[in-house]
Amino acid sequence: MRKLILFLMFALIVNCYAGRDRVVQCGNLIFGGTHTSRCFSDEFLSEVQKQTGIPTERRFKSVKLSSKNIFQFPFVMMTGEKDFMFTVKERKKLKDYLTKGGFLLASAGCSSKEFDKAFRREIRKMFKNEKLKKISMSHPIFSTVKKIAKLKTKYSTSGPAHLEGLIVNGKLVMIYSDHGLNNTANVKGCCCCGSNEIMNSMDVNVNILVYALLH
Repeated sequence: MRKLILFLMFALIVNCYAGRDRVVQCGNLIFGGTHTSRCFSDEFLSEVQKQTGIPTERRFKSVKLSSKNIFQFPFVMMTGEKDFMFTVKERKKLKDYLTKGGFLLASAGCSSKEFDKAFRREIRKMFKNEKLKKISMSHPIFSTVKKIAKLKTKYSTSGPAHLEGLIVNGKLVMIYSDHGLNNTANVKGCCCCGSNEIMNSMDVNVNILVYALLH
């Protein structure tokens, strides 16, 4: 029954985009002035189309967080390995985007402590009544397309990895990982070297994008 429901939902999305010269686009945020991701694989976008038939753009599109163009994207991502700070305009824009149907995937590249601290600080400034909360492995996001029983990390010294989510008005609008979801193995010239990373991030990112589109 579950597979039938998912099939019908996938078909609905495909039909929504088919014949309209439209594809699902993923925005790569430019934030805090000039910060943006250069080491986050977009391979999962092609994998979504292969696995579900949902038409997806194969490459990220750069978009300024402060720009109204962000609303053209149903799904945006951001990552980094340094401290940063959103501008006042960026905070307002991201909050509007998330409360009006947008979805954000964010991760600390190579488990960067600096990025993690900055990201959590910025989210607290925007959402004073909502907090990032750990997502149980029983959540549908771990089985929407691929069945994921465990988040596999390059190193296990920091304990089991997990994802966190932000729920606004009863809706999951953000997924965050303090370990890298970058899938650097599929990005030319990028690696985490001696730092940590979620090794099955391709499957994780496929699930997150499809879940966001279905909900």
